[in-house]
Parts: sequence; structure tokens; C-alpha cells
Amino acid sequence: MDISGSLGFAVIGCGLIGRRRAATLPDDSLRYACDRQRPRADELAKAHQGCTGTDKLETVLADKEVTAVIVSTVNSALAPITLAAVQAGKDVLVEKPGAIETRELEEIESAAQRTGSRVRIGYNHRYHPAFLKAYELIAKEDLGDLMFIRARYGHGGRTGYDREWRADPMLSGGGELMDQGVHLLDLAGHFLGEFSDIEGHAATYYWDMPVDDNAFISLRTPDGRTAWLQVSCTEWKNLFSFELYFQRAKLHIEGLGGSYGIERLSYYRMLPEMGPPETTVFEFPRGDESWARELQEFIIDVRERRIPNPGIAEGKAILRIVETLYAKSGFRTRKE
Repeated sequence: MDISGSLGFAVIGCGLIGRRRAATLPDDSLRYACDRQRPRADELAKAHQGCTGTDKLETVLADKEVTAVIVSTVNSALAPITLAAVQAGKDVLVEKPGAIETRELEEIESAAQRTGSRVRIGYNHRYHPAFLKAYELIAKEDLGDLMFIRARYGHGGRTGYDREWRADPMLSGGGELMDQGVHLLDLAGHFLGEFSDIEGHAATYYWDMPVDDNAFISLRTPDGRTAWLQVSCTEWKNLFSFELYFQRAKLHIEGLGGSYGIERLSYYRMLPEMGPPETTVFEFPRGDESWARELQEFIIDVRERRIPNPGIAEGKAILRIVETLYAKSGFRTRKE
């Protein structure tokens, strides 16, 4: 369903994620493709009728036909571009983690309060089909209280991975914790709420880079519920596993499609007599529609003037955890 109406979009950052984001937009709604590398912007613009390629951010933000901006750059540029867009009165969908320091999101938050801009942070994993099914089961089934979460997320990198922008703390703000780790932090917080106790550490075991390649995290809510998480770019065989333990059931989400394997949700329902659970497995082999679903949520944010979730508040909570763990481990989000 197209609910975009007269929204005019611009995509800032025309790499892989920018192209993926642009592909979810309604026909003829993309006004600009903007990238410091002008050929990339022009290439993306050619794929969208009525779209102009440019390397001038100020041109995009000055155009009143642009009402919403999608920011999909390297991490270090996310917050400055989002702030400029908000100051220009645009609504923004910014790629995770939205910033590399909490204070940057606080500055954006203050600007958004003045202009009324809506800012959604692109944690698209919430909208994978297995998670949508999990939300449905939680709402409809008698699972009991959620007690704890156990999750792992990892990949094996590739030749030269430690020389890419993600290995440069000035561009990335951190390593694996800042990359895949923030997805697990968002999902855990979405299910459990605010975390009051933050334990764990980040480390570099294999890759020749000044950022972490593994992180081990233990989080507790004020009422004692726990999220136990690990992220790794020494996984070698790509892995996604997210387990939710309820008093009377367990939900286990595995795979994200592609190299992570078929996405599936296993529902283990405990019986009154205990013993082996009743098991139902749901498989989702038709591809990843999370990007499109997330865009639709952003459009609803804008149309209904709804506070986005995940938005700035959730982004700040995630970055506070990252900053705490990096401080414990001797890493910094920026070089001093």
C-alpha cells in the first residue's frame, strides 16, 4: 500500500544501503540522490524517474519539495547530516546507529524539538518476518512472562576487512559492537525495556584493527530480567540466533536469509506435564522485506506526527550501552 502521498524523498549516501533504501521508495517519490562521489549519485538517480543526482547536500536541503531524507552514509557522517536535515525542517530516516556518540543524538533531539522533525533510526531487523511472527505469538499465545534473552550474531569478514572503513574508529566509531551489536541491543531493549545493569567487554582477537572484533554483553533490567548477547566478526560461518525464554514457552529465531540461512522461527510450547515441548516451526524463504516495512512505518510517523520507535530515545539508550562497554574495555568511540 502506498501511503506516501506527496512526500518527496532524498537519499544521502548512495552505496549499497542507500541503493537498498531507494529501492523501497514509491515510484517517482525520489527527488535527489546525493553522494560525495558524484558518479554514484548519478547512477542511482538514473534508476528513478524524476530524480536528480548531486554531490551538494545544501542543494537537497534547500529544496522545499524534499520533505523527507534517508541518510545512509558511513557512521561518522550520520549525525552531522541528520542534524542539518532536521535544522532544515526535514523528517529523517537515518541508518543505524544514527550517531557514534550519545551527545550527537542529544543535539539532534534538541533541534527536532524546535522544528518538529521526526527522526527514525533504521533498525530494520525489527521488521524481519520471523520477528513479526514472534510479536504475533506473544500477543495471541499464553507464553507467560518473558524471563531472559540469549542472542548471537556474527560473520567472518573477508579479505581486507581490517582495512575497510568499519575498521577505522574515526569513520565507524567502533567495531563489531557498533556494527552488528547495536542490532542485538535494539532487539533486546525492544522486548525487555530499559537496562539498568551493563556488564561485559569488547576485544580484538584476530583482525589487525584498532576496533573490536568481538563483544560479550550481559544486561539486566530493573526487575532482574536478563539479555545475554554476543557479536563476532570471527564467526567464520555467518550466524544469527535470537532466543526468547518465557515461563511457558521459548521462541527461537534463526537465520536472516542469504548467507545466514533460511529465516525461521521455532515455537517451543511447554506442556503441563513438562517433558519435550510441542514444537512448531515457521519458515520464511521469500526474502527480506524488512526495509520496505520499515519505510512504511517511517511514512506513518510522518503522516500521523507519531514519535518514531526506534527513534532518538532508543538510539541514545543503545549508544549509552556501547559507550559503557567500550570504556570498560579501553576503546573509545572517537580518537582524542
